[in-house]
Amino acid sequence: MPNSDAFAISSAWIIANVWSALIALIVLVAGWILAKFLSDHITRLLPRPLHRDQTIAPLVSQVVRYGVLLVTVIIVLGQFGVQTASILAVLGAAGLAVALALQGTLSNIAAGILLILLRPFNVGDNIDADGIVGSVVEVGLFATQMRTPEGVYMFAPNSKLSNAKIINYSRQPIRAVEISINVPRSADIGRVRDTLLQAAASDYVLNDPAPLVRVESLGDAAVTVVLRAVVKSADWSVARSALQERVKTEVDTALAQNAFAPAV
Repeated sequence: MPNSDAFAISSAWIIANVWSALIALIVLVAGWILAKFLSDHITRLLPRPLHRDQTIAPLVSQVVRYGVLLVTVIIVLGQFGVQTASILAVLGAAGLAVALALQGTLSNIAAGILLILLRPFNVGDNIDADGIVGSVVEVGLFATQMRTPEGVYMFAPNSKLSNAKIINYSRQPIRAVEISINVPRSADIGRVRDTLLQAAASDYVLNDPAPLVRVESLGDAAVTVVLRAVVKSADWSVARSALQERVKTEVDTALAQNAFAPAV
């Protein structure tokens, strides 16, 4: 074919399809903007109990965004004469192939949905999932973003979290602090109890239930006594450190003054 004929055919094809290409470009840009807009504002359309839910809202946002982008791509391809049925058939075959190749990734998505439905933890909770320890920042489609106690960023796959034994330290509003000490076997347990309860008189400690002291074990030379005090879960770490310090100070002072000696 002469070059002039090829150029004429190319020019005719471009002229015939320039309108479709322009519409496709507009649709693509509009779809991208719409996906971002809906992703940022979709939480306002959720029911009121979920409106400010920091656990489910990010997941819904991601699903809506990817859904709008997928529809946009299908519309753009339709502008160039690609049949929708063919697109869906190709997507189905491609989806099957991708599903077989990315079983781990899909398991993360399924696990993320289960984590949202079952709610073993929420955003802001402190958890321990078989060694994955930290504060939950965001639950996504593929992984959960966390922050370790040292402030280090952690990206934990959802499949690992869903299959792990999860200990949620923040789920209950209150949590117990237990401190064990050893005193001489000859010590007056009543005086030991009074000293420990005095040490438990802290702004962190709740009075309902009240602090208690119990004998944990008896040895040949020493007795193990446990102070148990209930604090708010959010204050547990600070309260435990403060109580340990107070207990040590009070017990050391009592031992130095021989205050645990039995009454004669």
